[in-house]
Amino acid sequence: MNVEQLAETAQSIVADGKGLLAADESTGTIKKRFDQINVESTERTRRDYRHILFTTPDVSQFISGVILYDETIRQDGPDGSPLVETIEKAGMIPGIKVDNGAKPLAPGGGEKVTEGLDGLRERFKAYYELGARFAKWRGVYSIGGGLPSRQCIRANAHALARYAALAQEANITPVVEPEVLMDGSHDIDACREATEAVLREVFAELAEQQIVLEGILLKPNMVLSGKDCPRQADANEVARETIRCFKRVVPAAVPGVVFLSGGQSDEQATVNLDAMNKIKDAEGAPWALSFSYGRALQQAALKAWSGNDDNAESARKAFYERAKATSAAALGRYAA
Repeated sequence: MNVEQLAETAQSIVADGKGLLAADESTGTIKKRFDQINVESTERTRRDYRHILFTTPDVSQFISGVILYDETIRQDGPDGSPLVETIEKAGMIPGIKVDNGAKPLAPGGGEKVTEGLDGLRERFKAYYELGARFAKWRGVYSIGGGLPSRQCIRANAHALARYAALAQEANITPVVEPEVLMDGSHDIDACREATEAVLREVFAELAEQQIVLEGILLKPNMVLSGKDCPRQADANEVARETIRCFKRVVPAAVPGVVFLSGGQSDEQATVNLDAMNKIKDAEGAPWALSFSYGRALQQAALKAWSGNDDNAESARKAFYERAKATSAAALGRYAA
């Protein structure tokens, strides 16, 4: 394990207001996105769309790395160059999603545990050779009706920690993603309590697995009201509750927190991140607070493209502007 390399990758990802583009949608998920713009999801259309994003001029000012799906990390672009090389030449770091998705947690009850540990050591070796220098694994937790359960919290934390250990062994910086879902009518207090319980267990398991905290990044949810809650917390409350929650459980040794957008709109995800960075120093937050957004970075570009490569420049412009705005939010300088 090269601790210096792991830490350097983590620091590079969250440097100077930069963050991650999550372009790791599964085939099923990206099909749903393409269905919204009436575009058939094929290996070629998926590649062409993602290639447009990766070749946006100067976007590396704002995007430090790209999370890829297994299909994408093996693909060549329309010009015949591997997409990984295209990303590297653009000044960004290639990464890879390695989990196999959330499956029902036995013996039932509606919760999920993420699978994919079998054979992961060998897959990490292959991904490193393909150019991946960081990875991502997601665990999901629901709120409501006594959830998340202790069983779900412990099972997902253990999987996240085992994944992180295998990643660091392979000199791949792990992005650890425990996501407390915003689905439901719960208030922000319930989200804070669940998020704190989840993160507390995650870092306990990371310690058990001897994870070098300087060589990881945390990709969590923000502390939000449930999307069906009658009272929606504003950005200032989200910022305050998120930072105070994290200060209780996230060690200062972690270089950065790259938030997921988690169902928020483009604007909401940007405004909330900006609010956090505006109060970060006053609240004593020791980590870089940045982003690892998928839909919140891509939605405008996807609509501009609409499956027509003649619209590539319009799509790149839309992606560039959204990346620029999100980067500004990561510095606390966003002006809506």
